[in-house]
Amino acid sequence: MTEYGVVTRNAEETEWPDFDLAFYEVKDVTGRSAEPVETAVNMVSCFGDNAAAEANPELVPVDADGRSATRDLSYFDWAYVCPTHEEYRRGLLEIVEDCAAVNGDVRLDDVGFPREGFCRCDRCEGLFEASDHEEWADWRAEVITEFVAEATERIPGTAYLTLYPDPYPGHLYDRAGLDLDALAPHVDEFVVPLYDTHYATTYWLETIAKGFESRLADLNVTFSVELYAVNVDVDDLNHAAEVAAAYGEDVFFGYDASQSVAALRRMKADAREGRSYGGDDPEDVSEREDGGRGDATPDESA
Repeated sequence: MTEYGVVTRNAEETEWPDFDLAFYEVKDVTGRSAEPVETAVNMVSCFGDNAAAEANPELVPVDADGRSATRDLSYFDWAYVCPTHEEYRRGLLEIVEDCAAVNGDVRLDDVGFPREGFCRCDRCEGLFEASDHEEWADWRAEVITEFVAEATERIPGTAYLTLYPDPYPGHLYDRAGLDLDALAPHVDEFVVPLYDTHYATTYWLETIAKGFESRLADLNVTFSVELYAVNVDVDDLNHAAEVAAAYGEDVFFGYDASQSVAALRRMKADAREGRSYGGDDPEDVSEREDGGRGDATPDESA
């Protein structure tokens, strides 16, 4: 049966009874840090860190042209730290240990290299040359897998890992150095954020979720879907949750606990009236209450 959770920066919201579980950001991409809590899966942004990048630019990955992986480049929403920086990695592992001491379940977020072409700093160049790998992408994947293995060794409970929402074969490997086959033995559950500010149509959500279901089917690891809840219409959010629940293990709502509670209460009320959310049959999720199609194009749903 699908469970519904919340992702939050507010510790008190992790105790709200409407949620089956909660994720609490102990370290986020801004660099903000907080003490871990017992009442949630503590969540660590690993290589996304605006504050660290600003304080020490030498931490920031660079590409072959010397461009830094910060918000100064249009396609980065936050700044990154190079995954081969040993001192920073040790600090991350200490944070993971602190989280695991309070609650045995921990989620690793923002794991990987920034995207294709990073990092070409002198340290990465040297480590690659000293490695047994002939291909740069293979070396990057080993770096990330080794970090995840070290981190999850410190997690006695469920180890969660966030994935960039691209299930297309080879894309996560090329983009971030995420080798799903190598990572699966170290991870209990992947989390895929599928964020939209409206969810007026859900055909794209179903396509991506189905892609991950297919990609992970043989890896003996579950995945759940995280939705964006801030200022999203409750009915649209619930329909997105219905689609997500047809493919993912569980559904998590991000960054607006009050709206998430409203959605869950509406969901329960609709279920009592005969409408079902979070069904197991993917065919059921394509039919909307108003007779529209879940796989409609934007023009069809307008």
